[in-house]
Amino acid sequence: MSICYMKELLKEADKHGRAVGAFSVGNMEMIIGAVKAAEELNTPIILQIAEVRLPHSPLHLMGPMMIKAAKEAKVDVAVHLDHGLKISTVQQALDLGFTSVMFDGSRYDLAENIRLTVEVVAMASRTGSTTEAELGVVGGSEDGSENHKIVCTDPAVAKRFAEETGVDALAVAIGNAHGHYAAEPKLRFDILKEIADQVDLPLVLHGGTGISAEDFRRSITLGIRKINIATANFDALTQEAGIYFQEDASPNYFKLNEAMVRGVYKNVKRHILIFNNQVPLDQIENA
Repeated sequence: MSICYMKELLKEADKHGRAVGAFSVGNMEMIIGAVKAAEELNTPIILQIAEVRLPHSPLHLMGPMMIKAAKEAKVDVAVHLDHGLKISTVQQALDLGFTSVMFDGSRYDLAENIRLTVEVVAMASRTGSTTEAELGVVGGSEDGSENHKIVCTDPAVAKRFAEETGVDALAVAIGNAHGHYAAEPKLRFDILKEIADQVDLPLVLHGGTGISAEDFRRSITLGIRKINIATANFDALTQEAGIYFQEDASPNYFKLNEAMVRGVYKNVKRHILIFNNQVPLDQIENA
């Protein structure tokens, strides 16, 4: 068990009818909490960081920590660049040893998205790394700075995109959104089924925070093999730290460190139990 390629995890998940949790991290405590939960449940995970987070969590610092944690883990862990926006950032991640990269060309027209994604696939092939791309427009943005509307993925276009790019996994827009949902999300399972019927690739669900456990599991039955959890992870850390400050009259860094780890650990554990598709939902705390 050690660092691995994301494509291996997705292939194994497909065999067992489950999804791999891809958990965004921004500091050491988040890495520790995520890996602790994965090891306890003996379940592979993906550690990831989005380009938009790099001003707060520089890649040259976070990357080596993520990779070392994956190498030392007791379960298989892939290390993934989420929502790479620039080719140079994708290359930096590959140079650091990331085993998976996502290029997000969803803001471009289809032809340019295909062209740039093909370039990234060629770059990643030199290290054997897995590639992910996005088609359609997932609502919002990773850091909450944008509020663009959702544009669902066209199944026919998804088929063409997959065939022309050679990408390993495809993130789809089916009513999902990054960040916090303003209202209960209404996922378009009909569109997801059409995409799954036409595209022979593992499908990825972004914007996992706020989607119900029932909808997670339904999406897994329709071909979702990777589910991104970002906002919920950052929220869990912040909330647990807030509880600690309220309860401890003499706070210190070391107990704060433990609180942050604990918050992420609990959040990751809960989501893994949902994604593994084995434990009844009524047995999962807060599910």
